[in-house]
This record gives sequence, structure tokens and C-alpha cells, in this order.
Amino acid sequence: MARFDEILVGQVAELEHVVTEKDLERFVALSGDDNRLHVDAEYAARTSFKKPVAHGMLGVSFISTIIGTRLPGDGALWFSQSLEFLLPVRVGDTLLVRAEVLSKSERTQVIELQTDIFNQNRQKVTTGIAKVKVVDFEEEAAVEPEQPRSVALVVGGSGGMGSAICRSLAAAGFDVAVHGFTQMDKAAAVARDVEASGQKTVIVNADIRDEAAVANMVHHVKRHLGNITVLVNCTTAPMAPIRWTDVLWKDFDAHFQTALQGAFYLVRHVAPQMEAVGYGKIIHISAQMIDTPMGNQLPFITTKAALEGFSHALAIELAASGIRVNMVAPGMTDTQQMSEVPERIRLMAAARVPLRRLAKPEDIAGVVTFLASRQSDYLTGETIRVNGGQVMA
Repeated sequence: MARFDEILVGQVAELEHVVTEKDLERFVALSGDDNRLHVDAEYAARTSFKKPVAHGMLGVSFISTIIGTRLPGDGALWFSQSLEFLLPVRVGDTLLVRAEVLSKSERTQVIELQTDIFNQNRQKVTTGIAKVKVVDFEEEAAVEPEQPRSVALVVGGSGGMGSAICRSLAAAGFDVAVHGFTQMDKAAAVARDVEASGQKTVIVNADIRDEAAVANMVHHVKRHLGNITVLVNCTTAPMAPIRWTDVLWKDFDAHFQTALQGAFYLVRHVAPQMEAVGYGKIIHISAQMIDTPMGNQLPFITTKAALEGFSHALAIELAASGIRVNMVAPGMTDTQQMSEVPERIRLMAAARVPLRRLAKPEDIAGVVTFLASRQSDYLTGETIRVNGGQVMA
């Protein structure tokens, strides 16, 4: 929580949220407000609104989120709020919730906030003034400064390679945020393994192609585990083989959105936490196919090459902030994703490897854990190949 003297007039906090049917269902279950205007499409169609309208207080609940977690944060006492509901909010709307400090009272330790909610068309749907008491809390006794806590966010942590990385980092003493997107049951299983190793964990869910979702995820990790000092990005779009003559631009676009746009959003929101402690490791998973391309993988190979260029440029940009950026380029690895690759090709690939086998997820995880550790502090802008000797440079 920010101390009263740290809060500045004009300071702003924001968050975005897409209103869903599940939001309405949860609000009705909690409040008991099942007004048919909110929950009955046929009833709403016979009104001037034509479609169901989300509860006004559902949007206002996100003002509580900002006050309780961001401005001023933990311990805030929200005791007054004026409200005007200007426009209806509907399922599917993207709300931007904004709070700005208007004034401070030194005598009462109260701040006054302008609170506004906008929809995706930048129309103001709700406005009002909040008053918040900034509660005093006891300072901890002064201690010698410590190294920043080792907190890793593993994006794609529910996958075969990502889950091995989560377990390896936990064994090395990292607290781990396990990211899942569609496989949340697997993310939960990985989190249980992290806890079993004695480390703290949190499960996060976000579409990394959505910047607001990434921002909320990163904020959630910080609140529960502390500043992120290691980001491991091992997500990728599906590798279904496509012949060159059948490739469409949308196939490239799907890979670019995940591999490059997602990486950009992640770094954009994680790097400030690393800069705050003067230290961090960013590790992207690339692919051996950049060096030894295989057929029918044009979009995948192209975007991984772009990610490598992005990482090299980023290593220069972030070096002065104490942040290292490196890549790990696995050879063909025995994960579920490889189920798309024909058995004949996998056997041929293993035969070409001097070590005579495909990589296992644990092989990749060991190298990632090294790059996440202090032992790799003098490495940045590097790509480490993990391919059993198939490519030697």
C-alpha cells in the first residue's frame, strides 16, 4: 500500500475488464438482484433498452478493485462514493475503469478520487467522486537490504515444456506463477507440485494477445508473490503442418499474435517490475528450426526468427536496467505438441541427433533454470541450442 505522503494529486490508476455472462450470473448469485431487465433477454427486448443491461454496481465493483489494490491499495478504507449512471453497460462491453487523485487532506489522511468508467467507444458510462481513508500501518523494523525475491512467471506453464520448467525453477528455489490459458486443470496440477517443493505459487489465466489481460495478470502476480524477476515465455501457436501453396496470411497472423505480439505485451508489463529492483531475466523459447528448417512450417519458423530478432534488440534496450534477455532453442522435443509431427519424421530426427534421442522437457527446463539463475548474470542476447549436438556453432 502507498503511504499517504507518497500519493500525489493527479496520480491515476486504471484497469480494463470485459463484461461476461458469467459476471452477471455471479453478481446475481451474490446480490440476489435478478431483475429481469438484467437477466431476461425476452423481457429486455420489450423495453427501450432492447437488450439486457448489466447491473450498474457490477461496474462500480471495479472501482473497489482499483481502490483496494492499486490506489492507494492494501488497507484503504473506502467510505464515501457519489455515482451517476450515464449509459447502459451490456455483456461484451470492454470497460476502462479510471481513478484520479483530486485532493488530499493532511489532517484526516483522506484522499478524494474522481472515478470514471468508460466503454469501448470511449463513452463515459459511470462517474462519481470517492473518498478514501489512507490507513496507517506500522513500519517493519529496518533490516539489511536483501536480494530481490526470486519470482518467476512461466507463460505456458501448463504445457509439457512449461510444466517441466515450473518444476525445475521451484526445485531451484523460485516462487512460480503458473500461467495457463485453456488447460487450467493442468496448471493447477503443476501449482500443486510447486507447493510440494516448498515454494509459493499462484495460478494465472490470460490470453497474452490481449494487453489488458496481460496487465491484470502481471499485477495479480505482484500482489501475491512480489515483483517478477524472471519471465519465461514458452507459448506458441499450434504447429499444424501446412504446405506452402496452402498457406494464408491469417496463418502467419495467428503465429505473430502469439509469438511476437504476446511477447511484446509481456515484456512491456513485466519489465517495469524488474527495473524497480534493478534485476531481471527474460527467457524466450525459440526453436532449432530457425537453423535447420523443415517443410510445411513456414509461419512457425518465420515468427520464431522474428522473436529472436526481437530478443536481441531487447537485450540492448534493457541491459542498462540490469535485465538480461536470452533465448533457448530446443530441437524436436517429446511433448504433446509433437503429436502433430508424423512418427516417421520423429524417428528420422532422433536418428540424426548425435545423442540418438529427442529432447525431453526436463532437458530444456535445466537450461532455462540456469539462465534464470545468478550463474548466468553475464549472459545476454544469447540463444542456447538444446539439440543433442544436431546443430553445432
